[in-house]
Amino acid sequence: MTTIIRHEEPKDYRTVEEITREAFWNLYVPGAEEHYIAHTLRNHPDFIPELTFVIELDGKIIGSIFYSHTKIVGEDGTEYPVISFGPVSIDPAYHRQGYGRLLIEHSIAEAKRLGYSAIVIAGFPYHYHPYGFIGVKKYQLSMPDGKFYTGIMALVLKKGALDEIKGTILFSPGLYPDPAGLAAFDQTFPKKEKNVLPHQAQFQVTASEIDENEY
Repeated sequence: MTTIIRHEEPKDYRTVEEITREAFWNLYVPGAEEHYIAHTLRNHPDFIPELTFVIELDGKIIGSIFYSHTKIVGEDGTEYPVISFGPVSIDPAYHRQGYGRLLIEHSIAEAKRLGYSAIVIAGFPYHYHPYGFIGVKKYQLSMPDGKFYTGIMALVLKKGALDEIKGTILFSPGLYPDPAGLAAFDQTFPKKEKNVLPHQAQFQVTASEIDENEY
Protein backbone atom coordinates (compact mmCIF):
# COMPACT_ATOMS: atom_id res chain seq x y z
CA MET A 1 0.00 0.00 0.00
CA THR A 2 1.22 3.49 -0.88
CA THR A 3 0.63 6.44 1.46
CA ILE A 4 0.99 10.01 0.20
CA ILE A 5 0.54 13.30 2.07
CA ARG A 6 -0.02 16.33 -0.14
CA HIS A 7 -1.66 19.75 -0.07
CA GLU A 8 -5.42 19.87 -0.35
CA GLU A 9 -6.69 20.92 -3.79
CA PRO A 10 -10.11 22.30 -4.82
CA LYS A 11 -11.03 18.94 -6.34
CA ASP A 12 -10.66 17.40 -2.88
CA TYR A 13 -13.03 19.73 -1.04
CA ARG A 14 -16.20 17.65 -1.06
CA THR A 15 -14.42 14.39 -0.30
CA VAL A 16 -12.62 16.02 2.63
CA GLU A 17 -15.89 17.42 3.97
CA GLU A 18 -17.59 14.01 3.67
CA ILE A 19 -14.77 12.29 5.56
CA THR A 20 -14.71 15.02 8.21
CA ARG A 21 -18.45 14.66 8.73
CA GLU A 22 -18.16 10.89 9.14
CA ALA A 23 -15.21 11.20 11.52
CA PHE A 24 -16.94 13.64 13.87
CA TRP A 25 -20.58 12.59 13.63
CA ASN A 26 -22.07 12.22 17.14
CA LEU A 27 -18.55 12.33 18.59
CA TYR A 28 -18.62 15.49 20.71
CA VAL A 29 -22.23 16.58 20.20
CA PRO A 30 -25.26 15.09 18.46
CA GLY A 31 -24.42 15.48 14.78
CA ALA A 32 -21.28 17.43 13.84
CA GLU A 33 -20.08 20.83 12.72
CA GLU A 34 -16.46 20.14 11.80
CA HIS A 35 -17.26 19.54 8.11
CA TYR A 36 -18.93 22.96 8.07
CA ILE A 37 -15.87 24.51 9.74
CA ALA A 38 -13.65 22.98 7.06
CA HIS A 39 -15.99 24.31 4.36
CA THR A 40 -16.04 27.89 5.65
CA LEU A 41 -12.48 28.11 6.97
CA ARG A 42 -11.02 27.88 3.47
CA ASN A 43 -12.45 31.32 2.70
CA HIS A 44 -11.38 32.95 5.96
CA PRO A 45 -8.35 35.29 6.07
CA ASP A 46 -6.77 33.16 8.83
CA PHE A 47 -6.75 29.99 6.73
CA ILE A 48 -3.25 28.62 6.00
CA PRO A 49 -3.40 26.65 2.73
CA GLU A 50 0.31 25.79 2.77
CA LEU A 51 -0.27 23.76 5.93
CA THR A 52 -3.54 22.13 4.95
CA PHE A 53 -2.98 18.56 3.83
CA VAL A 54 -4.77 15.41 2.79
CA ILE A 55 -3.47 11.90 3.25
CA GLU A 56 -4.03 9.33 0.52
CA LEU A 57 -3.87 5.55 0.67
CA ASP A 58 -3.43 3.98 -2.76
CA GLY A 59 -4.82 7.14 -4.36
CA LYS A 60 -7.83 7.40 -2.06
CA ILE A 61 -8.16 10.32 0.37
CA ILE A 62 -8.63 8.99 3.89
CA GLY A 63 -8.03 12.10 6.00
CA SER A 64 -7.08 15.75 6.26
CA ILE A 65 -5.71 18.47 8.52
CA PHE A 66 -6.46 22.19 8.49
CA TYR A 67 -4.39 25.05 9.91
CA SER A 68 -5.30 28.62 10.79
CA HIS A 69 -3.63 31.69 12.26
CA THR A 70 -4.04 32.24 16.01
CA LYS A 71 -2.71 35.03 18.16
CA ILE A 72 -1.62 35.64 21.71
CA VAL A 73 -2.38 39.06 23.11
CA GLY A 74 0.16 40.05 25.74
CA GLU A 75 -0.69 41.97 28.89
CA ASP A 76 0.52 45.17 27.21
CA GLY A 77 -1.66 44.57 24.15
CA THR A 78 1.15 43.32 21.92
CA GLU A 79 -0.01 40.60 19.53
CA TYR A 80 2.14 37.53 18.94
CA PRO A 81 1.30 35.33 15.93
CA VAL A 82 1.10 31.57 16.36
CA ILE A 83 -0.84 28.89 14.48
CA SER A 84 -3.36 26.19 15.26
CA PHE A 85 -4.58 23.02 13.60
CA GLY A 86 -8.05 21.57 13.33
CA PRO A 87 -10.21 20.00 12.30
CA VAL A 88 -8.09 16.87 11.88
CA SER A 89 -9.96 13.86 10.58
CA ILE A 90 -9.36 10.30 9.44
CA ASP A 91 -12.00 8.14 7.77
CA PRO A 92 -13.39 5.94 10.59
CA ALA A 93 -12.56 2.84 8.54
CA TYR A 94 -8.86 3.71 8.99
CA HIS A 95 -8.83 4.74 12.65
CA ARG A 96 -6.10 3.45 14.96
CA GLN A 97 -3.79 2.54 12.11
CA GLY A 98 -1.30 5.41 12.46
CA TYR A 99 -2.54 7.59 9.61
CA GLY A 100 -3.52 10.47 11.90
CA ARG A 101 -0.07 10.45 13.44
CA LEU A 102 1.56 10.54 10.00
CA LEU A 103 -0.57 13.51 9.01
CA ILE A 104 0.05 15.47 12.20
CA GLU A 105 3.79 14.80 12.27
CA HIS A 106 4.12 15.79 8.61
CA SER A 107 2.29 19.06 9.15
CA ILE A 108 4.29 19.92 12.28
CA ALA A 109 7.56 19.35 10.44
CA GLU A 110 6.36 21.54 7.58
CA ALA A 111 5.24 24.30 9.95
CA LYS A 112 8.70 24.28 11.51
CA ARG A 113 10.37 24.33 8.10
CA LEU A 114 8.27 27.33 7.08
CA GLY A 115 9.39 29.26 10.14
CA TYR A 116 6.28 29.33 12.30
CA SER A 117 7.07 29.89 15.97
CA ALA A 118 4.53 27.77 17.87
CA ILE A 119 1.33 25.76 17.54
CA VAL A 120 -1.53 26.19 20.01
CA ILE A 121 -4.41 23.71 19.94
CA ALA A 122 -7.48 22.51 21.79
CA GLY A 123 -7.94 18.78 22.30
CA PHE A 124 -7.55 15.78 24.56
CA PRO A 125 -4.14 15.87 26.29
CA TYR A 126 -3.58 12.13 25.85
CA HIS A 127 -3.89 12.62 22.08
CA TYR A 128 -1.31 15.39 21.83
CA HIS A 129 1.21 15.00 24.63
CA PRO A 130 3.05 12.33 22.58
CA TYR A 131 3.83 15.00 19.96
CA GLY A 132 5.37 17.27 22.58
CA PHE A 133 2.38 19.50 23.30
CA ILE A 134 2.11 20.74 26.87
CA GLY A 135 -0.49 22.72 28.80
CA VAL A 136 -0.31 26.44 28.07
CA LYS A 137 -0.31 27.12 31.79
CA LYS A 138 3.42 26.44 31.55
CA TYR A 139 3.72 29.69 29.56
CA GLN A 140 1.06 31.61 31.51
CA LEU A 141 -1.19 31.74 28.47
CA SER A 142 -4.87 31.72 29.37
CA MET A 143 -8.12 31.63 27.47
CA PRO A 144 -10.15 34.88 27.33
CA ASP A 145 -11.90 33.95 30.59
CA GLY A 146 -8.51 34.06 32.33
CA LYS A 147 -8.46 30.31 33.05
CA PHE A 148 -5.94 27.61 32.17
CA TYR A 149 -7.48 24.42 30.78
CA THR A 150 -5.78 21.04 30.42
CA GLY A 151 -7.19 20.78 26.89
CA ILE A 152 -5.43 23.91 25.63
CA MET A 153 -1.86 23.02 24.70
CA ALA A 154 1.15 24.43 22.90
CA LEU A 155 4.12 23.11 20.97
CA VAL A 156 7.11 25.42 20.58
CA LEU A 157 8.73 25.28 17.14
CA LYS A 158 11.32 27.99 17.76
CA LYS A 159 13.26 27.88 21.00
CA GLY A 160 11.99 30.46 23.47
CA ALA A 161 9.08 31.50 21.27
CA LEU A 162 6.58 31.56 24.15
CA ASP A 163 8.93 32.64 26.92
CA GLU A 164 8.26 35.96 28.61
CA ILE A 165 4.96 36.59 26.80
CA LYS A 166 2.15 35.91 29.32
CA GLY A 167 -1.18 36.71 27.77
CA THR A 168 -4.45 35.53 26.27
CA ILE A 169 -4.96 33.05 23.44
CA LEU A 170 -7.39 34.08 20.71
CA PHE A 171 -8.20 31.32 18.26
CA SER A 172 -9.30 32.40 14.80
CA PRO A 173 -12.95 33.43 14.38
CA GLY A 174 -12.78 31.14 11.34
CA LEU A 175 -13.08 28.20 13.72
CA TYR A 176 -16.44 29.50 14.93
CA PRO A 177 -18.57 30.02 11.79
CA ASP A 178 -22.11 31.36 11.95
CA PRO A 179 -24.18 28.37 13.10
CA ALA A 180 -27.14 29.61 11.07
CA GLY A 181 -25.56 28.16 7.94
CA LEU A 182 -24.82 24.70 9.35
CA ALA A 183 -28.29 23.19 8.93
CA ALA A 184 -28.55 24.21 5.28
CA PHE A 185 -25.05 22.98 4.53
CA ASP A 186 -25.66 19.67 6.27
CA GLN A 187 -28.74 19.09 4.13
CA THR A 188 -26.46 18.74 1.11
CA PHE A 189 -25.16 15.48 2.62
CA PRO A 190 -26.95 12.15 3.11
CA LYS A 191 -29.26 12.23 6.13
CA LYS A 192 -27.77 10.83 9.33
CA GLU A 193 -29.37 10.41 12.74
CA LYS A 194 -28.20 12.71 15.51
CA ASN A 195 -27.81 10.84 18.79
CA VAL A 196 -27.14 11.88 22.36
CA LEU A 197 -24.40 9.54 23.60
CA PRO A 198 -22.72 9.15 27.02
CA HIS A 199 -19.24 10.03 25.80
CA GLN A 200 -20.47 13.46 24.69
CA ALA A 201 -21.08 14.41 28.31
CA GLN A 202 -17.60 13.18 29.21
CA PHE A 203 -16.16 15.41 26.50
CA GLN A 204 -17.85 18.44 28.04
CA VAL A 205 -16.35 17.55 31.43
CA THR A 206 -12.89 17.11 29.94
CA ALA A 207 -13.13 20.33 27.93
CA SER A 208 -13.78 22.35 31.08
CA GLU A 209 -11.07 20.72 33.21
CA ILE A 210 -8.81 23.28 34.88
CA ASP A 211 -5.07 22.69 34.70
CA GLU A 212 -3.82 22.21 38.25
CA ASN A 213 -0.35 21.02 37.22
CA GLU A 214 2.82 22.72 38.36
CA TYR A 215 5.29 23.42 35.56
